[in-house]
Amino acid sequence: MSPDAVGSRFLPVATQVDAPRLFGPLNPPVAGWTGRRVWVVGASSGIGAELARALLARGARVAVSARRAEALREVVGAGGVAPAEIVPLDVNDAAAVAAACESLRARWGGIDLVLWVAGTYQPMRAQDFELEAARRMLDTNLVSVFGGLAAILPMLLAQGAGGLALVSSVAGYSGLPHALVYGPTKAALINLAESLYLDLRPAGVGVYLVNPGYVDTPATATNAYTMPALITAREAAESTLRGIEAGRFEIHYPKRFTSWLKFARLLPYRLYFALVRKVTGL
Repeated sequence: MSPDAVGSRFLPVATQVDAPRLFGPLNPPVAGWTGRRVWVVGASSGIGAELARALLARGARVAVSARRAEALREVVGAGGVAPAEIVPLDVNDAAAVAAACESLRARWGGIDLVLWVAGTYQPMRAQDFELEAARRMLDTNLVSVFGGLAAILPMLLAQGAGGLALVSSVAGYSGLPHALVYGPTKAALINLAESLYLDLRPAGVGVYLVNPGYVDTPATATNAYTMPALITAREAAESTLRGIEAGRFEIHYPKRFTSWLKFARLLPYRLYFALVRKVTGL
């Protein structure tokens, strides 16, 4: 049996369904990863790198993308796991994303799951606003996602199966210090994932929204303040995969931190602002 034939047995990460029921998972649970075809976009470091490693260790067929081919080779060459497809690209180049998507679709016969992890972060407050840095975050964290959707959505809809996971952040829940630009890009991704779910789930395509709290990555290493409930990128990757396996729509972690943020955004603004100032000392 050819590799593509093996992969095609696992295509229905989601299947044609009616609207989800009131109770139960919002996406179909994933029973196992062996043979599933997964494309990790933004896999050169942090959560994306650990997702690629964890999926390879579980027997998935993995393609990894980021700008730096050497960094990708280091990621998937570690740990003695099965080889991965290395597909270098700049997520801000929509044509390159489209070409990569079509190349993988042609070689694999389809894609079971796209994990869009690519993003950039620079802490910023109003007092140190930089337009060029703001544009970089807007382009990489948000505009590039729409370039990706232009290539990915037609494929998933034609399949009538598969899934798309967008990695956002709890910084998108509500306004926070140091997240003047980063937070709005992530808030937009949360809104986007909700809209995508309403359109794609009835068409048989799963949608997953991943909202991590503080994760120890090269990006967060620039933070000059204490990060509560900081977890490792490996812990974040494992939590993400457990959430997808369970069929959750929103996957947020660590809950000892994210649950408080969910509560805080329900407060009246007067109380919310006072609480943020007290907790952050600003």
